[in-house]
Amino acid sequence: MTSATPHTPAATGTPTTSTASAPATGTAVAPATSVETDDPYAWLEEVEGAEPLAWVRERNAEAEAALAGSERFEQLRAGTLEILDSTEKIPGVVQRGAYLYNFWTDAEHVRGLWRRTTWESYRTASPEWEVLVDVDALGEAEGVGWVWHGARVLRPSFDRALVDLSRGGSDADVTREFDLTTKTFVDGGFARAESKGGMGWAGSDGEEVFVYTDFGPGSMTTSGYPRTVRRWRRGTAPEEAVEIFAGDVTDLSIAAVHDTTPGFERDFVVRAHAFYDSETLLLGSDDTLTRLDVPRSSEPGVQREWLTVELRDDWATGGRTYPGGALLATSFERFLAGARDFEVLYTPTETTSLVGATWTRHHLVLNILDDVSNRLEVLIPPEGGAPGPWRRRPLDLTAGGTAPGEVPALATIAVGAVDADEEDALWLTTSGFLSPTTLARLDLDADGATTSVERLKSLPAFFDATGLHVEQHFAASADGTRVPYFQVSGEPVARDGEVQPAPTLLSGYGGFEIPRLPGYSGGTGQSWLERGGVYVVANIRGGGEYGPRWHQAALQANRHKSYEDFAAVARDLVARGVTDRAHLGAQGGSNGGLLVGNMLTQYPELFGAIVCQVPLLDMRRYSHLLAGASWMAEYGDPDDPQQWDFIRHFSPYHLLDAAKDYPPVLFTTSTRDDRVHPGHARKMAAKMLDAGKDVTYYENIEGGHGGAATNAQAAFMQALAFEFLWQRLS
Repeated sequence: MTSATPHTPAATGTPTTSTASAPATGTAVAPATSVETDDPYAWLEEVEGAEPLAWVRERNAEAEAALAGSERFEQLRAGTLEILDSTEKIPGVVQRGAYLYNFWTDAEHVRGLWRRTTWESYRTASPEWEVLVDVDALGEAEGVGWVWHGARVLRPSFDRALVDLSRGGSDADVTREFDLTTKTFVDGGFARAESKGGMGWAGSDGEEVFVYTDFGPGSMTTSGYPRTVRRWRRGTAPEEAVEIFAGDVTDLSIAAVHDTTPGFERDFVVRAHAFYDSETLLLGSDDTLTRLDVPRSSEPGVQREWLTVELRDDWATGGRTYPGGALLATSFERFLAGARDFEVLYTPTETTSLVGATWTRHHLVLNILDDVSNRLEVLIPPEGGAPGPWRRRPLDLTAGGTAPGEVPALATIAVGAVDADEEDALWLTTSGFLSPTTLARLDLDADGATTSVERLKSLPAFFDATGLHVEQHFAASADGTRVPYFQVSGEPVARDGEVQPAPTLLSGYGGFEIPRLPGYSGGTGQSWLERGGVYVVANIRGGGEYGPRWHQAALQANRHKSYEDFAAVARDLVARGVTDRAHLGAQGGSNGGLLVGNMLTQYPELFGAIVCQVPLLDMRRYSHLLAGASWMAEYGDPDDPQQWDFIRHFSPYHLLDAAKDYPPVLFTTSTRDDRVHPGHARKMAAKMLDAGKDVTYYENIEGGHGGAATNAQAAFMQALAFEFLWQRLS
């Protein structure tokens, strides 16, 4: 197992469009109006109410009439769909036993296939795949629009799996046990009803699972996630599952994980109080719980003999103070016995941060960002968890075999373990704005030296990058902070001796310590770059480009710094002559939707158009809508008058002034988004429309927080956004 990493579980996801409090049944969410009953648009919070959906259908028809009828729109839609459905995509895989598993969608399998192949076959140009679950066929047979949410294969037998399926793409899902030998769901096997939460194997024999889900009144937190974790034994009723731990109703979530590493099997319970605030408890064989004595803001990980601790804040322990952003390691057994003799594996600098740490069988590979560019190091620990320094060396990406070729400048390099239980091998992925993604296998020897790099797969070029180039620039924010951004553009176009401003799309996120890194997007390339547009990614505060400090600099009362950074990049693009206000657009989703919502209301003079996707906008109500309560560590508590005093300054819904002029805006969301409530976008659009502003609104019925449940839906939604931008900026 690649480390039992006991930190905030994936189920408590950030509000990205890479979580919410929906009923376990997936039924409509009633509007909550306890906070602001005089809001004239509160009726739009009733997700599946007849009147709100009638309003949605009317807005959708207007959007389709304005955007979806042109020849260019059809070219954008068809081109994007062709890319998404391409059979030349890289089939990303995970190794489980003798097989490589993949989930695949294309034109014939719009909901997708869960399938597997062998290494021998995967190395060929056309692997032979054994289909395990056909999600399209399953949905048709059951009359449900299932969306794949993943699977967990039982180790070490690899003969069973727990499969997650979502109705329409919502975060709430079901879990069913699947037999990998007969390729059928197990009749009478483990099954979890629809809810936020999850289920995982609680041992290696397949006779028990950990389940954290909706068990009825009192079993869920105010954020809409499980409050308890239980051990469920095969052959017993779900209600007989033994409760292992129960948190408080105000916690974020509770989950459990089993470490399957041979000889190091352990169980952990993770209690997330809030984002960046969790406790990890070692579960003993007698169900006793031992809390790992590490800072609640840190991320501990356990791999074989070792405990690693990634710090978000400074930590004084064992007579030393370790800085936030550092990675520490020590023997897990010595730590449990009270020793605090940590080895410092990584220390941040002004320009660097740790973006990943990946275990192989004998090594730990660090992925470090230096001014948002990757470098990789291999660390070799002492034998058997002994104290002492770890040896280190740069990871060689070109030694031996069929190397993936020269890694382009300003590209992203990512690694992941092939099988950390058995091998010193890595999946190596490279991707750049203009460089199609490649996938290789990299093998290490006992000393951490690269023995081979085997190129496995690569994307074709989905757009013509001739004449395009990538640059990195830095803008000075309002307080003087140096803010990096990437610019992808061609040569400036001159007319009558003057350089013409280019249609420019500025994108950002700025939240939850998530960095925005270079990556290949055939859709953006074909729909925007190839047509003469400039594409820009801003690495603003609130993200993780420079580690925890970059994120913490824009939390709560300092949220405005994210928006000042983004505005500074917009101004820098104009000052450098790349574009002008009339040709500059901004696009963001989820927390990025809140970002561009603030560009709309606070910096309208900087932009010619805004695309605001699955956004947070009503920050007075957000903590009462779906998963909003889980994000108060990021934004603050609007029910606290002192905190509302700063939150109101970045609540676009309240900053809107009917007397002001605003750039044209497109709002998109999803009825099935049970993470960020669609009421945010609905109410903002309605309020602006009633004020006579230029607003286009489209709500996809399926899709969850990703906005689309199929490639066809995704292509349609992307084409709407790009057509809107071309109409307004070109």
